[in-house]
Amino acid sequence: MRRNIEQFRKSVYDLLVIGGGINGAAIAHLAAKRGLKVALLEKGDFASGTSSKSTKLIHGGIRYLENLEVDLVYESLRERHIQLEVAPHLVKPLPFVIPVYQNDKRPLWMMQLGVFLYDLLAGKYRVKPRKNLTRDEVIRLEPGIEQKGLKGGVLYYDAQMDDARLCLENVLMAVQYGAHAANYVKVVSFVKENGRVAGVRAHDMLGINEFEVRAKRIICAAGPWTNELLRLDIPNAKKKVRTTKGIHIVYKGEISKHAILIGSQSDRRIFFVIPWMGNSLIGTTDTDYIAGPDQVKVEQEDIDYLMCESRRVFPSLDFNPGRILATFAGLRPLIRKGGSPRKVSRKHLFYGSPSGVIFVVGGKYTTYRKVAEDCMNRIHRIYEK
Repeated sequence: MRRNIEQFRKSVYDLLVIGGGINGAAIAHLAAKRGLKVALLEKGDFASGTSSKSTKLIHGGIRYLENLEVDLVYESLRERHIQLEVAPHLVKPLPFVIPVYQNDKRPLWMMQLGVFLYDLLAGKYRVKPRKNLTRDEVIRLEPGIEQKGLKGGVLYYDAQMDDARLCLENVLMAVQYGAHAANYVKVVSFVKENGRVAGVRAHDMLGINEFEVRAKRIICAAGPWTNELLRLDIPNAKKKVRTTKGIHIVYKGEISKHAILIGSQSDRRIFFVIPWMGNSLIGTTDTDYIAGPDQVKVEQEDIDYLMCESRRVFPSLDFNPGRILATFAGLRPLIRKGGSPRKVSRKHLFYGSPSGVIFVVGGKYTTYRKVAEDCMNRIHRIYEK
């Protein structure tokens, strides 16, 4: 893909998408595929934000059943099936084991019921059948697991993905269908005519030029940066996005043969230990974050939390900090609501500003295709009025 800034000056686009993460890339892809003239701008590299800092899972979100978000889980399970079908080179089935201990906050019967409902909701979209596990079966599947207090467990299936490549493929497909896309281009202001948005002023961060991009419709899919873009449109606007931080550790070597879902004993969070490219991915945390999205980083207390909980389940490993190959932090752009971060919905919605900018709010990686589809349906309804 050739980066060509000049092409943006010469066109009036049907649709300008701001944000080259998974949602923006998917919206640009679908819009271009449907014949619209599309521009896609990203202030960093494509997939450089939240879309490359996930837990690398395409999943229904089994823990959302605790919040009674049955519709979200069903939608996610359907999207999981679609991704396994359309991108088998990037999305693959992954078996999960849930070990349950005597003092866990979620007893064995609860986990068994949760996985039963998860499979029931999946229906024809189920990857493989679940299985309730005895104590000995859990140990046989994962010999290195803590045996003291182990009551039993559950085996179920979700899917693992390469998040950055999946995002980049959507960008490349958008370009293949005729979209103009460029990274390292930052939107600095909206261009308005009679109170309605008609384009943006953008800065080429690899050059010295500012230029204008004209478009009939503008979609902001900026994830954690949504509030900043909203303030460019409406200076006194209330925030629409609540950002929560999730950190991950890449640990040397495979800790487990299967992905392991672990319920924290210090709180009610759930996190994973997952085989990843010959090593292990440990994460994620879920804590509120109020600073600027560009400043997000991994804190030592985040690492200590994950290492301590992992050591409890795999006591034979010393979890030496020297075996940490990498750490990374990402921000979830959630719908702005109060309460515990883990209870905030991962659903998506759209906010249409008085000037005509449409902001994508919330969502989870698994449902990116549905986000793009819903966005296009909203645009078509606007055109029909």
